[in-house]
Amino acid sequence: MATWNSRGLRGSSLEDLINMTNEKYLSSGLGLIQKIPTPIKPINIDKDTRHITLAYFDQKSTVDYIGVVQGVPVCFDAKESATDTYPLQNIHQHQIEFMDNFEKQKGIAFIILDFTARNERYYVPFRDLKVFSDRAAAGGRKSFCYDEIDKDYVIHTKEGALVHYLEPLSMDLKSRGG
Repeated sequence: MATWNSRGLRGSSLEDLINMTNEKYLSSGLGLIQKIPTPIKPINIDKDTRHITLAYFDQKSTVDYIGVVQGVPVCFDAKESATDTYPLQNIHQHQIEFMDNFEKQKGIAFIILDFTARNERYYVPFRDLKVFSDRAAAGGRKSFCYDEIDKDYVIHTKEGALVHYLEPLSMDLKSRGG
């Protein structure tokens, strides 16, 4: 199997790589993580092909992924940035609220952030995301940057998992006393 750095996977989106990783986790008995589809309301449907030709988002989505890893409920969103700065407008308030409520129910929430120009991916715990969000709400910066990300939470490719986020998840659990 090719690694995510290989020419064969360079065009793959972050979500595609996460989906492949989640399949690996499932087949290895490590976790069950599902991609949550964004709900849409079809407006026009081609009668011949039965394809949706026009639609709009029906309701606010929560996060991209939700599931359980060895008994631990997890939810996360996949984000990409071509620069060293990530605008918080790309994480909607209802998503912040969902992740906050998820953590209040003893789940673990985070984002996987791909700095595409650097070819580096990071696990960003919700507690860090909340600091950035609260700072923006208080009139501060409306973004966070590469230098603010905890580099201990880098995500590597390992044993067929192209975006092996279980290692930083494990570190996050240990930091919480779990």
